[in-house]
Amino acid sequence: MSFLHLENKNFLVTGVANKKSVAFHIGKILQEEGANVLYSVRSEERKKTVEKLMAPAPVYVCDVEHEEEIKNLQKEVSGKIDTLHGLVHSVAFANYADGLKPFHETSKKDFLQSVDITCYSLIRLTDAFKDIFDPKASVVTVSISTTRMAAENYGYMAPAKAALDSSLCFLAKSFSAFSKVRFNSVNAGLLKTSASAGIPGYIDSYLHAEELTLRKEALTTQEVANCATFLLSECSSGINAQGIVLDAGMSVNFFDKDIVRKSQRPE
Repeated sequence: MSFLHLENKNFLVTGVANKKSVAFHIGKILQEEGANVLYSVRSEERKKTVEKLMAPAPVYVCDVEHEEEIKNLQKEVSGKIDTLHGLVHSVAFANYADGLKPFHETSKKDFLQSVDITCYSLIRLTDAFKDIFDPKASVVTVSISTTRMAAENYGYMAPAKAALDSSLCFLAKSFSAFSKVRFNSVNAGLLKTSASAGIPGYIDSYLHAEELTLRKEALTTQEVANCATFLLSECSSGINAQGIVLDAGMSVNFFDKDIVRKSQRPE
């Protein structure tokens, strides 16, 4: 028997896009551990892709911007299973279609859409599924290692993630009134994902972050998925309302002597 004890438990994983997705890696581990995994994606086109990747697991379509679609997802999932032991929320969005703009020029429409998809969707999803959550279910979302680092190319996504981090605490408190459902996040450093590829200047930031890690090797998506899966298991039963930072030590290494030397004597 596996250490994680995930066999025959039911999990809903949202946000798989392709093999580079954090959600993809989480789903694969869950399936390998013998769990029953269901997937939710935002479009019919994405559904076709994910059905091939995650077969034979069922895949549903739900655009979290639309409350009716969240309600329909709940009905479809409830028709398939009676109890949900865990939910993975790996959904985020920022509109970079018009290129990079100074933060103070962020449009209200873009900002609110980002918060809606990145943060509010977690509130709506957990409320929709509260009646079929196992009393000790675990909800895990994907955040970022810090929302206090004003990376110009990340724009308003960091404030949206900050709202997500705070909402975790309030959801954990709210659900504690009638259950033992836990809410946690994996707060990842820079990763090689398709979503990050759309961020202007991301490659330069990624390479810089890799140099800042203590091991001089970038964080991997698999490492983030490993932590998320642990949080989904009852082995992490004492962890609630927390954001687990995974950054390979980057946050303590800004004054690495080699980095400082290079900044003073650029090649």
